[in-house]
This record gives sequence, C-alpha cells and structure tokens, in this order.
Amino acid sequence: MKMWACFAILASLLVAGCKGFATKDELEARHQAQAVAGAFRPQGEKPELPTLTANSSQGDFLRFAMLNQPQVEAAYEDWLGSIERITVERSMPDPKLTFQAYIQDVLTSVMPGLMQEIPGPGKLKAAARVASAESQSKYVAFESSVLQTALALKRAYYQLLFLNEKVRVNRETLKLLADLETSARAQNEVGRATLQDVYRAQIEQDQLTTEIANLEDSRGPLLAQLKGALGLGRNQADPPQPNRFESTPLNLSGEALLDAAFARNPRLKAMEAEVRLAEASIGVARKSSIPDFSVGLQAEVYRPPFYWPQAGMSLPIWRDKVAAQLAAAQAGKRAAEARLTTEQISLTVDFAMKSYEYREVTRTLALLQDKLIPKARKSLEIAQGAYLGGRVDFFNLIDAERTRLNFQLQEVEARTRREIILAELSLSIAGLVPEGAPL
Repeated sequence: MKMWACFAILASLLVAGCKGFATKDELEARHQAQAVAGAFRPQGEKPELPTLTANSSQGDFLRFAMLNQPQVEAAYEDWLGSIERITVERSMPDPKLTFQAYIQDVLTSVMPGLMQEIPGPGKLKAAARVASAESQSKYVAFESSVLQTALALKRAYYQLLFLNEKVRVNRETLKLLADLETSARAQNEVGRATLQDVYRAQIEQDQLTTEIANLEDSRGPLLAQLKGALGLGRNQADPPQPNRFESTPLNLSGEALLDAAFARNPRLKAMEAEVRLAEASIGVARKSSIPDFSVGLQAEVYRPPFYWPQAGMSLPIWRDKVAAQLAAAQAGKRAAEARLTTEQISLTVDFAMKSYEYREVTRTLALLQDKLIPKARKSLEIAQGAYLGGRVDFFNLIDAERTRLNFQLQEVEARTRREIILAELSLSIAGLVPEGAPL
C-alpha cells in the first residue's frame, strides 16, 4: 500500500506540474518586458493610434509609426520569445517514468520507476546566463528597430515637406517668367526687342513646367515611403501629407554628444551585447568538464516493499573536446571585442563626418538666406528695370532669373539636408529616443 501511495503522490505532482526558481536576470527581463508592454502592447493588443491629419505634429506621425510598424513588432516578439528561453535553459530536465518487466513462461516481475537527470553543478546557471545575454541582445535589436523606424519616418516626412517648397518656388518663378514674356512682347511691339526674347521666355516656361510636373510626379514615391514608414499596407488608405514643419531639436555640443553616442548608439550596444553573450558562452564551456548525474528508483510490484535504486554519471573523458569548446568560446569573445572596437572607431568617424556635414550645410544655408538670395532678388529687379529701359538684353534678364531660382532651390535642398542630418545624428548615431517611443 505504501508503494501505491507513493506512486499516487508522484502522479498528482506530474499532473499538477512543478515550478522552478527564476534567476535574477530572468526577473529583471520580465520586469523590463512588462514596462515596455505597457506602452507598446498593453493587454497584448495594439494601443489606439493617433489620428493623422495634414496638420498633425511630427510627434504624432512618429508615435503612429513606432507603434504600427511590423518591423518593430517582429523585433518585440523576438525579444519576448528570448525571455521565455531563459526559463527553459535554467529549468531541470523533465523526469522520466520507467517500466521494466521480467517474463519467463509467465510474468514474474513488474518494476515501474522514476528517473531524474541532474546537470552538473553550475551548468543550469551558466546556460541561463547565455539565454539572458541573448535576450538583452534581442532587446537591443528591438530598440534599434524603433530608432530605424523613426529615422525612416523623418526622412520621408522632411522630403515631402520640402517637395512642397520646391513646387512653390518653381510656380512663383513660372509666374515671373509669364510676366517677363509679357514684357518681352511689349518691348517687341515698340521695336526695342525681337521675337527671340519672347521665344526665350517661352522656352524657359516650358522647361519649368516640365520640372514642376516631374516634382509632382515624385510625390507618389515619397508618399509611398511615408506610408511604408508608418507601417501601412498596400490595401490601407494613404496617409495625409504633412504640412506642419518641425525641426529635430538637438544640442550639438561636440564631446557631450559623442559621449551620448558611445553610451546609447544602437550598433555599439549590439556589439556590447555580443561581448556579454561571448563571456556567458565561456562560462558554459568551462562547465563542460563537469559530469552530469542521474538518479532513479524502481519498485517491485509483486514483492513489495522491494525497491531498486539506480544512479548514473556521465564521464567527460574527451579532454580535447572540452578544450576545443573552451577555445572556441574564448575565440568568439576576442572576435566580439574586436568587432566592438571596430564599431567604436567607426562611430567616432561617422560622428565627425556628420558633424562636419551639419556645420557645412548650416554655413551654406546662412549664406543663401542672408546674402545670395537677397542679392539675387535685387539683381533680378535691377535687370527687369534695365531691360524695360533698353539698357540690357533679354539674355542678362533671363540669367538673373535663373540665378535667383537656382539659389532658392539650393536653399530648399540645404534645409532638407540639414534636417535629415540632424535626424541621423539624433537617432542613428547618438541613439536618442524620440518622445513617445515604447522604450
């Protein structure tokens, strides 16, 4: 009866299931996941997204993209799955039910039993540390996908905004060219100019009309980029085109920003996570020389209470195999450290280049806005008056008009480039998290 009572207790334990003890890293990872889920997927569902209009703030567009982008969701689910693997790795192997019988002419002995494998001391903790390091690596990938989504959104956002500026500048110039054609006709009627001036004005208008058509046609691909950055599929409605300009705030204080980049850059954090993973793998390799154990018990059904204890132990005798595992793990760590150093050098170079590009485009923008465009506008006004007075020919007038148009378009290009550089410095290099990000 005692034997059957023991098996009844065992059966109830197996049905009810057992629960292991969570590691410190596992608890921290689950706490982190709960905090992120509260902003990214509360109650496991996508939160209510902002309603986008043409006048929505850039923050609304960013929040919509970060919460709706499938790429971000995929990285999030990968991270959640990696947290569950910590539990798997730190848990004991499942026990095994065994059954043995002796049969001669008749059944003479029946021995059910239970067998449990016990990994060597420290092996489960070492495996859990590897899983924890992998989980942190997955979180870094999730964070990186959020920043990449924000950067893609800002690129499309600014390109669409400044496309409207280019169209506006060209339409204003087209209207000016129509006025110049009217002046050329008037000059021709009084014998001060030939029809060649009229044709030149018409040629300029035709070229500019085609340029405006090309710009309008480019709106489709740019809108598709914005739609993709927002995580909207083919069958979903196109997003509104933003018309509210907001610059990327960033304090370019040199060393302070570089320090922030070394602390938060997503590529650098990914390399640091690789180093931690390699260190944890070394710990697992060092435990490979420790034997594993197994214990069990069988009970004789026909002759109770007669028990057969069992025990076993693995023999890690292949020393070259153990040494190779450790050497491979150490080589992996050295490679990860080398990649980290390479990324640190690359980050320093990228920061220097982007900082220079920012200063360069800022100087160019100031030159265009403060000097070149006002002077080109004044030059055109003087040329118009001189042409009407017969003091300059139409070629000089058209040249003044082209100069003004070229400077205005350069100014729009410089503003676009400046905002994109600011976004790259903020998100891709410094790793600064935008407001409303689920991190």
